[in-house]
Order: sequence, then C-alpha cells, then structure tokens
Amino acid sequence: MINNCVLVGRLTRDPEMRYTQNGIAVTSFSIAVDRPFGRDEEGNKQTDFIDIVTWRKTAELAGQYLGKGAMVGVEGRIQVRSYTTQDGQQRRAYEVVAERIAFLESKAERERREARQQSAGPQATPPPPPEPPAFPDAGPEPVDVTDGDDPFGDQ
Repeated sequence: MINNCVLVGRLTRDPEMRYTQNGIAVTSFSIAVDRPFGRDEEGNKQTDFIDIVTWRKTAELAGQYLGKGAMVGVEGRIQVRSYTTQDGQQRRAYEVVAERIAFLESKAERERREARQQSAGPQATPPPPPEPPAFPDAGPEPVDVTDGDDPFGDQ
C-alpha cells in the first residue's frame, strides 16, 4: 500500500510545539493549499486547509523557524485519528504526519511578509525567528514562481 503526499502551502497560524512525557518534540500547524482547478462563485481560487503534525527534530525545526504565512513544502503520510468528544460523539481527525519539511522562502521574502503583517494591524507580533541552519545536502535554492509563470495556468 502507498500512503504518501506532497503539499505546498502557507501556514495559517504559528506552529504549536510541545513535548510528550518522554521528551519527544511534536509540533502541529495547518497550511492553506490552493486547488489547481476551479473557482468559487465569486471567482476566487478554492483553498483546502490541512492539519500537519511533525515529530522529533523536524518538529523542533518547524517550531523554531516557521511562522504564520510562511511558504512550506511538506512530504509525509495521511493519518486518521478517531476520538470521542465530551458529549459522547465519535469524531475523526485527518492530518498529514510530515516526514520532511522544506522552507520555501528566503530570509528577504520572510522579512517582507512579516513587515506587511506588522503594517496591516496593531496586533503585537513576536520577533522574527532566526534564520534556519544551512544543511549541506539541502539541494538548490528554491525557485521563485509567480502566478504568471505557472506552466499549467489557472484552469
């Protein structure tokens, strides 16, 4: 059986990092992913909001370096959890357990985004996180692709 997914999107909120009783880091956040097809009745792209969970070192890096609005690539597997609410109803939660995360924006892009967020409103924002560490096997720099560069176009 194959259970593998690859997603690219922007964080909808700051990550929430915590530690299990055994000291293992776990971080959760959600990303907004535009659908590559179709628009709603007002002409806006349709967007899915997907919950992401990371563990161990990946969780620590995500908790330390990601923030609301950051563009990320996520590779992982889909997991379904079942639970019972306080009023006795059975529920299911669908989430992606991320095995790899790619930081898809440069420091300059992140600083511009954070400046726009600060100028958008009076809410207090935490200082920007430090630059992610450089990994020698991280591969080439991300390519900046704007909407006009999409070879598949808006369908």
